[in-house]
Amino acid sequence: MMTRIIFLVTAAAAAAYAQQWEFGGLGGGTFLNNVGVTAPAGAATAGFANGAAFGGWVGYNSYKHIGGEIRYSYMQSNLKLSGGGSSAEFNGVSHAIHYDVVFHTAQRGAKAQFYVAVGGGVKIFRGTGKEAAYQPLYQYGYFTKTQAFKPMGTVAAGVKVRLAPHVFLLTEIRDYITAFPKEIIAPPPGVKYGTLLHDVVPVAGIGFDM
Repeated sequence: MMTRIIFLVTAAAAAAYAQQWEFGGLGGGTFLNNVGVTAPAGAATAGFANGAAFGGWVGYNSYKHIGGEIRYSYMQSNLKLSGGGSSAEFNGVSHAIHYDVVFHTAQRGAKAQFYVAVGGGVKIFRGTGKEAAYQPLYQYGYFTKTQAFKPMGTVAAGVKVRLAPHVFLLTEIRDYITAFPKEIIAPPPGVKYGTLLHDVVPVAGIGFDM
Protein backbone atom coordinates (compact mmCIF):
# COMPACT_ATOMS: atom_id res chain seq x y z
CA MET A 1 0.00 0.00 0.00
CA MET A 2 2.75 2.44 0.95
CA THR A 3 4.63 1.60 -2.24
CA ARG A 4 1.53 2.42 -4.29
CA ILE A 5 1.06 5.76 -2.53
CA ILE A 6 4.69 6.70 -3.12
CA PHE A 7 4.33 5.77 -6.80
CA LEU A 8 1.19 7.89 -7.23
CA VAL A 9 2.71 10.91 -5.48
CA THR A 10 5.88 10.61 -7.58
CA ALA A 11 3.87 10.31 -10.81
CA ALA A 12 1.74 13.36 -9.94
CA ALA A 13 4.85 15.40 -9.14
CA ALA A 14 6.48 14.35 -12.41
CA ALA A 15 3.35 15.31 -14.39
CA ALA A 16 3.19 18.72 -12.71
CA TYR A 17 6.89 19.28 -13.42
CA ALA A 18 6.41 18.27 -17.05
CA GLN A 19 3.71 20.87 -17.58
CA GLN A 20 4.84 24.06 -19.29
CA TRP A 21 3.33 27.01 -17.48
CA GLU A 22 3.11 30.39 -19.16
CA PHE A 23 1.70 33.86 -18.56
CA GLY A 24 1.71 37.21 -20.28
CA GLY A 25 -0.01 40.43 -21.27
CA LEU A 26 -1.39 41.69 -24.57
CA GLY A 27 -3.05 44.62 -26.28
CA GLY A 28 -4.86 45.39 -29.52
CA GLY A 29 -8.26 46.48 -30.78
CA THR A 30 -11.89 45.44 -30.63
CA PHE A 31 -14.14 45.41 -33.70
CA LEU A 32 -17.81 44.59 -33.19
CA ASN A 33 -20.59 43.97 -35.67
CA ASN A 34 -23.82 45.92 -35.57
CA VAL A 35 -27.23 44.24 -35.42
CA GLY A 36 -30.21 45.29 -37.47
CA VAL A 37 -32.98 47.35 -35.89
CA THR A 38 -36.54 47.00 -37.13
CA ALA A 39 -38.59 50.00 -36.02
CA PRO A 40 -41.69 51.94 -37.09
CA ALA A 41 -39.38 54.91 -37.75
CA GLY A 42 -37.40 52.86 -40.28
CA ALA A 43 -34.34 50.66 -40.44
CA ALA A 44 -31.33 51.33 -38.22
CA THR A 45 -28.42 49.56 -36.55
CA ALA A 46 -27.40 49.09 -32.91
CA GLY A 47 -23.99 48.03 -31.65
CA PHE A 48 -20.66 49.23 -30.37
CA ALA A 49 -17.90 51.48 -31.65
CA ASN A 50 -14.41 50.11 -32.25
CA GLY A 51 -11.93 50.60 -29.41
CA ALA A 52 -8.82 49.41 -27.60
CA ALA A 53 -8.42 46.02 -25.91
CA PHE A 54 -6.03 44.85 -23.19
CA GLY A 55 -5.68 41.62 -21.27
CA GLY A 56 -3.61 38.90 -19.71
CA TRP A 57 -3.52 35.12 -19.39
CA VAL A 58 -2.16 32.19 -17.44
CA GLY A 59 -1.84 28.89 -19.30
CA TYR A 60 -0.27 25.46 -19.28
CA ASN A 61 0.56 22.64 -21.69
CA SER A 62 -0.23 19.29 -20.10
CA TYR A 63 0.08 17.18 -23.27
CA LYS A 64 2.26 17.26 -26.37
CA HIS A 65 -0.20 19.29 -28.43
CA ILE A 66 -2.96 20.27 -25.96
CA GLY A 67 -3.07 22.83 -23.19
CA GLY A 68 -5.41 25.23 -21.47
CA GLU A 69 -5.51 28.83 -20.33
CA ILE A 70 -7.52 31.30 -18.30
CA ARG A 71 -7.77 34.75 -19.84
CA TYR A 72 -9.14 38.16 -18.90
CA SER A 73 -9.74 40.96 -21.43
CA TYR A 74 -10.79 44.59 -20.99
CA MET A 75 -12.33 46.30 -24.01
CA GLN A 76 -13.30 49.92 -24.64
CA SER A 77 -16.68 49.51 -26.35
CA ASN A 78 -18.82 52.64 -26.64
CA LEU A 79 -22.50 51.99 -27.27
CA LYS A 80 -23.74 53.15 -30.68
CA LEU A 81 -27.00 53.69 -32.57
CA SER A 82 -27.21 54.68 -36.24
CA GLY A 83 -30.30 55.51 -38.29
CA GLY A 84 -31.92 58.19 -40.41
CA GLY A 85 -28.53 59.49 -41.56
CA SER A 86 -27.21 60.20 -38.05
CA SER A 87 -25.58 58.34 -35.16
CA ALA A 88 -25.27 58.61 -31.39
CA GLU A 89 -22.78 57.14 -28.90
CA PHE A 90 -22.64 56.48 -25.15
CA ASN A 91 -19.52 55.57 -23.20
CA GLY A 92 -19.13 51.89 -22.43
CA VAL A 93 -16.68 49.11 -21.62
CA SER A 94 -16.75 45.34 -21.47
CA HIS A 95 -14.89 42.63 -19.56
CA ALA A 96 -14.40 39.03 -20.78
CA ILE A 97 -13.32 36.14 -18.55
CA HIS A 98 -12.99 32.66 -20.05
CA TYR A 99 -11.21 29.31 -20.11
CA ASP A 100 -9.86 27.91 -23.39
CA VAL A 101 -8.65 24.54 -24.58
CA VAL A 102 -5.60 25.23 -26.77
CA PHE A 103 -4.37 22.97 -29.59
CA HIS A 104 -0.82 23.81 -30.72
CA THR A 105 1.71 22.47 -33.22
CA ALA A 106 5.29 22.40 -32.01
CA GLN A 107 6.63 21.37 -28.63
CA ARG A 108 8.26 23.47 -25.96
CA GLY A 109 11.28 25.50 -27.08
CA ALA A 110 10.35 25.57 -30.78
CA LYS A 111 11.06 28.75 -32.72
CA ALA A 112 7.41 29.13 -33.76
CA GLN A 113 4.24 27.54 -32.44
CA PHE A 114 0.88 27.86 -34.21
CA TYR A 115 -2.30 27.30 -32.25
CA VAL A 116 -6.08 27.41 -32.24
CA ALA A 117 -8.25 27.79 -29.16
CA VAL A 118 -11.89 27.24 -28.28
CA GLY A 119 -13.54 28.04 -24.98
CA GLY A 120 -16.27 29.75 -23.05
CA GLY A 121 -16.96 32.07 -20.19
CA VAL A 122 -18.81 35.28 -19.51
CA LYS A 123 -18.74 38.78 -20.97
CA ILE A 124 -19.82 41.77 -18.89
CA PHE A 125 -21.11 44.80 -20.80
CA ARG A 126 -21.29 48.14 -18.98
CA GLY A 127 -22.74 51.48 -20.02
CA THR A 128 -20.65 54.17 -18.32
CA GLY A 129 -21.95 57.39 -19.88
CA LYS A 130 -24.19 60.02 -18.33
CA GLU A 131 -27.89 59.32 -18.74
CA ALA A 132 -30.14 62.16 -19.93
CA ALA A 133 -33.89 62.68 -20.16
CA TYR A 134 -33.58 63.19 -23.91
CA GLN A 135 -31.40 60.91 -26.03
CA PRO A 136 -30.74 61.21 -29.76
CA LEU A 137 -32.30 58.42 -31.84
CA TYR A 138 -34.55 57.43 -28.94
CA GLN A 139 -36.98 55.99 -31.51
CA TYR A 140 -34.45 53.17 -32.07
CA GLY A 141 -33.17 52.56 -28.56
CA TYR A 142 -32.16 53.91 -25.16
CA PHE A 143 -28.63 53.95 -23.75
CA THR A 144 -28.58 52.89 -20.11
CA LYS A 145 -25.95 53.24 -17.39
CA THR A 146 -26.16 49.63 -16.23
CA GLN A 147 -24.48 46.29 -16.90
CA ALA A 148 -25.35 42.95 -18.45
CA PHE A 149 -23.78 39.50 -17.97
CA LYS A 150 -23.85 37.29 -21.06
CA PRO A 151 -22.65 33.69 -21.53
CA MET A 152 -19.90 33.75 -24.13
CA GLY A 153 -18.23 31.41 -26.60
CA THR A 154 -14.83 32.20 -28.06
CA VAL A 155 -12.56 30.90 -30.82
CA ALA A 156 -9.06 32.05 -31.72
CA ALA A 157 -6.02 31.37 -33.90
CA GLY A 158 -2.51 32.67 -33.49
CA VAL A 159 1.22 32.10 -33.42
CA LYS A 160 3.90 32.32 -30.72
CA VAL A 161 7.44 33.21 -31.85
CA ARG A 162 10.35 32.48 -29.51
CA LEU A 163 12.44 35.58 -28.68
CA ALA A 164 14.59 34.10 -25.90
CA PRO A 165 14.72 30.82 -23.92
CA HIS A 166 11.73 31.78 -21.77
CA VAL A 167 10.23 34.72 -23.68
CA PHE A 168 7.96 34.71 -26.74
CA LEU A 169 5.92 37.10 -28.90
CA LEU A 170 2.24 36.24 -29.39
CA THR A 171 -0.03 37.46 -32.17
CA GLU A 172 -3.67 36.37 -32.31
CA ILE A 173 -7.10 37.05 -33.70
CA ARG A 174 -10.10 36.07 -31.56
CA ASP A 175 -13.88 36.17 -31.82
CA TYR A 176 -16.04 36.65 -28.72
CA ILE A 177 -19.62 35.53 -29.42
CA THR A 178 -22.57 36.55 -27.24
CA ALA A 179 -26.22 37.45 -27.40
CA PHE A 180 -26.81 41.17 -27.95
CA PRO A 181 -27.04 42.97 -24.55
CA LYS A 182 -30.48 44.59 -24.77
CA GLU A 183 -30.19 45.61 -21.12
CA ILE A 184 -27.73 48.41 -21.94
CA ILE A 185 -29.09 49.38 -25.37
CA ALA A 186 -32.78 48.91 -24.70
CA PRO A 187 -35.24 48.70 -27.59
CA PRO A 188 -38.45 50.77 -27.21
CA PRO A 189 -41.82 49.03 -27.50
CA GLY A 190 -42.44 47.77 -31.02
CA VAL A 191 -38.72 47.78 -31.93
CA LYS A 192 -36.79 44.56 -32.57
CA TYR A 193 -33.04 43.97 -32.51
CA GLY A 194 -30.86 41.29 -34.04
CA THR A 195 -29.65 38.68 -31.60
CA LEU A 196 -26.01 37.70 -32.16
CA LEU A 197 -22.96 39.85 -31.46
CA HIS A 198 -19.42 39.10 -32.69
CA ASP A 199 -16.47 40.93 -31.15
CA VAL A 200 -13.37 40.37 -33.29
CA VAL A 201 -10.21 41.19 -31.30
CA PRO A 202 -6.73 41.13 -32.91
CA VAL A 203 -3.96 41.39 -30.29
CA ALA A 204 -0.21 41.08 -29.80
CA GLY A 205 1.66 40.51 -26.57
CA ILE A 206 4.68 39.22 -24.70
CA GLY A 207 4.59 35.90 -22.84
CA PHE A 208 6.89 34.06 -20.46
CA ASP A 209 7.11 30.33 -19.81
CA MET A 210 8.75 28.15 -17.21
